[in-house]
Amino acid sequence: MAKKRLLVLGTHNKKKGAEMAALLEPLGIELQTLAQTPGAIEVEEDADSFAGNAEKKAVEQAKHLGVWVLAEDSGLCVDALAGEPGIYSARFSGPGATDESNNQLLLEKLAGVTDARRTAHYVCTMRLAAPSGEIMAASEGICRGRIVHEERGSGGFGYDPLFELIEYRRTFGEMGGAVKSVLSHRARASRRLIPQLLQLVISGKWAN
Repeated sequence: MAKKRLLVLGTHNKKKGAEMAALLEPLGIELQTLAQTPGAIEVEEDADSFAGNAEKKAVEQAKHLGVWVLAEDSGLCVDALAGEPGIYSARFSGPGATDESNNQLLLEKLAGVTDARRTAHYVCTMRLAAPSGEIMAASEGICRGRIVHEERGSGGFGYDPLFELIEYRRTFGEMGGAVKSVLSHRARASRRLIPQLLQLVISGKWAN
């Protein structure tokens, strides 16, 4: 059996790690988060776009650790809020933000907004960097829906209990992990990335 290739996911978020590990496991890729990686550094997410943050995290972490790093930046963009919270999704409610405080602030900002104007989309941008820091693969996934008026479901994380896929009439919080792994923005970005990963392996460019 071929040796698994190590890939560091540029996040400390265990739930993101679990989602990505399930998506990449069939490729024989061993995934670990920064929390499982000794010597990992904190990269400041100060770019002005999802793509900029993903690339910065991938490049700086890969060069520091000397390993392949997959970094992603993702967030929620609400049309009625001119795209907010966007790249500030994780810290929407300020320093010390939690999923609960972010969700509460979002509901407050959308108070009185009708269903028709509560449209939103999740974005996930991915960048893969080689140990040299060179970007070797890139992808993006978008999932469209709307924000409901109160949290529904206990699954997922972040804004998932508020984000409803209109055609399913269920929030990500109400969907099981198997369903979300097919429909989510992260899943869509991953599916676009996987052929690029396979090509890197086949070409011998990813040899570890």
